[in-house]
This record gives sequence, structure tokens and C-alpha cells, in this order.
Amino acid sequence: MGKRDDLIVQYADDLKNKCGMDPDMDLLTKVTIGCGPAIYNADASTVAATQESELETVKTNFLIKKLGLEDGPDLMAAINSVIETYGRSERNKYRAVVYYMLTKHFKKEAIYG
Repeated sequence: MGKRDDLIVQYADDLKNKCGMDPDMDLLTKVTIGCGPAIYNADASTVAATQESELETVKTNFLIKKLGLEDGPDLMAAINSVIETYGRSERNKYRAVVYYMLTKHFKKEAIYG
């Protein structure tokens, strides 16, 4: 297995054990690939949930640009809901896991179809 495969296994483990979800491995793989080289960078691979600017970046670059959603208060509410599910105290909130949960939340799996 390559490094990306190892990371996908780690993300699936987080979804199962930290978020209480049974991951759709095909979708998780596609979301992870969609994150590009960011998954290999220690800083870029995680979401800093305490930084408002970071959450704005997730909203703008992922929810609006990638998933094609309209801007509105429900976007930030969804991000905060996902962060709560992951666990606010959880130090490493992996970007691919957060994006996966947001994709599921908004039922936008078809984008990765």
C-alpha cells in the first residue's frame, strides 16, 4: 500500500471511532484524492477548527466552489456540526474526514461520481 492508502485507512478509522460513522470507502477515497497534495502536508492535512479564517476557507473553497452550494448561515452551521461530531477537543481533525462528512451532510456524493 502507498502513503495515500495508509492515510485513507487512518481517515476511515477516525470516521468509525471518533465520529461514529461507517464510512463509504469509495466516497472517502474520492474525497481524499480530491484534497490533492494537501493530505501529505502536516499543516494543510488538518482543519484548525478554532481559527475562524480556516473555517471560512473550508466554506469558500470546499462548500461553495467544490460542492457548488449557495452561501448562507447554514454552511457555517454545517461546518460547526461536523466539528462537534469529530470532537472539538480532538487535536487532529483531518481535512479529508471533515470534507467527507460535509459531502454526506449536504448529500453531494454525486459530485464525486
